[in-house]
Amino acid sequence: MDLWLKGKKALVTGSSRGIGYAIAVELLKEGCTVAINGRSATALKKAVAEIREDLHLSDTKAIVPIVGDVSKAATARTVVERAASALGGLDLLVTNTSGPPSGAFEEITDEAWESAINSLLMAHVRLIRHALPYLRKSPTPSVLTITSYSVKQPIPNLVLSNSVRAATAALTKTLALELGHERIRFNSILPGWTATGRVRELMEARAKANGTTISEEMEKQSREIPLGRLAQPSEIAKAAVFLLSPVASYITGVLLNVDGGIYRGLC
Repeated sequence: MDLWLKGKKALVTGSSRGIGYAIAVELLKEGCTVAINGRSATALKKAVAEIREDLHLSDTKAIVPIVGDVSKAATARTVVERAASALGGLDLLVTNTSGPPSGAFEEITDEAWESAINSLLMAHVRLIRHALPYLRKSPTPSVLTITSYSVKQPIPNLVLSNSVRAATAALTKTLALELGHERIRFNSILPGWTATGRVRELMEARAKANGTTISEEMEKQSREIPLGRLAQPSEIAKAAVFLLSPVASYITGVLLNVDGGIYRGLC
């Protein structure tokens, strides 16, 4: 199916690994030019090299690496401006950020709350704010926030993620309503348990707390998922790219679970 993405210009933050990386790869496969972003210059360089090799990219301008921690206010602006300059504008924005540490409510300090708010909410706010002038010039502007199924069904021991990501889901829905008349679409992907480094870190923490192994915790989590396994990042990415694409032109304000059926609610 042609998603009408050829030639579109995309910025994907938090894309040196995991779900963000997979979304960047799928966009490149569809013919987009993509700015990828991460906090580590080394990790970003490695990601670019892997993507070029895997996709046999001969166009040196197809992928643009931009180093920067988007949880910092000034950096969020810089990343957007550098991406728009390098790509010659922006049609698509994917705001993806790293997850906060696990922990029960009484273990979490004010500093941890402030850090989570900057990473899981304000990074999205700032990236979108700075991208709007460029998106308004696009014939097919689309924004996708990456949150978690935890915004609908809280996950034990993840109070920071459960709480702050819910605000980003509400932001996404609000912007779909507020800016719909400008034809800018806003949607969110709510991933379930996915085979990423972040999830491995969470399973490692569970294993330490429970006196088990990472493999045992992975197997235990898989049993709670109706499809019986964790997602691959590419499975999340394919849904994300569809929502971003002009083919999904009448879809906005959607908070789409891509979770193997683990969310039990009706809506």
